[in-house]
Amino acid sequence: MKRIARLLGLACAGLTFPAAAQVSSRWPIHSMDRPRPAVVAPGPTARPDAPPADAVVLFDGTDLSQWEADSGPARWRVDSGYMEIVGGTGSIHTTRGFGDCQLHVEWMAPLPPQGEGQERGNSGVYLMSRYEVQVLDSYDNATYADGQAAAVYGQHPPLVNASRPPGVWQSYDIVFHRPRFNARGKVLRPARLTVVHNGIVVQDNVELSGPTAHQRQPPYTAHADALPLLLQDHGNPVRYRNIWVRSIGESTP
Repeated sequence: MKRIARLLGLACAGLTFPAAAQVSSRWPIHSMDRPRPAVVAPGPTARPDAPPADAVVLFDGTDLSQWEADSGPARWRVDSGYMEIVGGTGSIHTTRGFGDCQLHVEWMAPLPPQGEGQERGNSGVYLMSRYEVQVLDSYDNATYADGQAAAVYGQHPPLVNASRPPGVWQSYDIVFHRPRFNARGKVLRPARLTVVHNGIVVQDNVELSGPTAHQRQPPYTAHADALPLLLQDHGNPVRYRNIWVRSIGESTP
């Protein structure tokens, strides 16, 4: 047994493990004096995907007032409760920044489908304008695993392919924790995220190696604690609707 324990110790030497929330030592168990969580009204029973009471609604189907492009106003098409990418008008980003957050996004790949692989229904949801969860028509459409729908682009393939057919609405529910840097710009803690695609967990608190990019893995560079969310114009007329976000803080002991 001692030999096995020693071998296990050697095998684990040098490994790092993600930090987890700690049980509080400040409050006795079941203390009635411990502050209770704030009350937040969820979406109605008939629409569980509706924004909860404390959410920031980024798109309610009527206008793009919460979005802009680098060159000026957002120029994507708004029609019948959705917005649609107008190829060549550029990616759009929120007018305000977010850090740690819960994000809900619904999207639809074009019907009929056109193109193959990365050319079919391609877009992307970028946390802090630099960490991409891929949007792609991955229904009966082969491409590289770390570039299909719900992949952390170039880093983490989804656990399963939960894609619906083109022309059908799909949903992402994302929980994102931004990276932490010290005063010198050194990474204290990498970014992490969880993705639920159409009700199925496809990214489970994965750690990001840095910003996402095509055919490369750039390192982290220090940035602000809050940056805009971005939706990518990849030239395909992908549609989006019902986008909302909640800022979340770290639990305190």
